[in-house]
Amino acid sequence: MLKFTIHYGLHFGLPLAIALIFYRKQWLKMYLIMLSAFVIDLDHLFANPIFDSNRCSINFHPLHSYYAIAVYVLLLLPKSTRVFAIGLLAHIVSDGVDCLLI
Repeated sequence: MLKFTIHYGLHFGLPLAIALIFYRKQWLKMYLIMLSAFVIDLDHLFANPIFDSNRCSINFHPLHSYYAIAVYVLLLLPKSTRVFAIGLLAHIVSDGVDCLLI
């Protein structure tokens, strides 16, 4: 239960903290953009089983691969994709912490 709480607490709490600290005037809009980064979890649909609480997502699923993470870092550069990229990287950090808890 602790692992679940930490994992999903980070998934929702880390983007919220970033939005409140760095985008105070538009925090809700930025928070929702960062949460839209959950779209990368669609790659779980290609795994068998789809969900395994003892599997590390990092470098297992295609959108959680090191190559994809490199693209997410590059997406920080254009201002138009920066907030979404922050959401993607916050998602990866959350999954990385989950890997440490396995």
